[in-house]
Amino acid sequence: MKRVRTPTVKRASEEPKQKRSQEEPTEQRAPAAPRPKRAAKRAPKVEGVGATARDDAARDLAVALAAAGLEKKAAGVEILDVVGKVDYADFLVLMTGTSSRHVDALAQELEHAARERGSRALSVEGLPAATWVLLDFGDVVAHVFQEEARGLYDIDGLWMDAARLRVPKGQA
Repeated sequence: MKRVRTPTVKRASEEPKQKRSQEEPTEQRAPAAPRPKRAAKRAPKVEGVGATARDDAARDLAVALAAAGLEKKAAGVEILDVVGKVDYADFLVLMTGTSSRHVDALAQELEHAARERGSRALSVEGLPAATWVLLDFGDVVAHVFQEEARGLYDIDGLWMDAARLRVPKGQA
């Protein structure tokens, strides 16, 4: 049997673009206006100059979170002042738990302590594995590690130049 080829019919969309542009003039669009730049999250701060009420609230929350961690037997509690160094937070609270259950309990206690002060976590990451839990409270970010994860990621070393706030030992 012989195969017979049928002629293919070209569709208008398959025609070369040059031919189409000669027959049908296309509309010219005006160039898009440039997008306005996003406003910064907050104005840059100069350390030691005019602390605002928001700064004080963030500092108080960081201290409260550190105290809540100590209440639940967290080890290596530190508060790092990163004002002017990063734009996503003013304070980092670091602490270490002994196991995944301990890390989970610490994270829950930090959320409870923040709620008592009228603040809520915007985001909580890492709870299922509980080797490193990150709680974002806006101006304060809390990191709850297991010992191995804290040594591996070395957030303390990364922020070696950041000022440390005094951790409240007797306050709960």
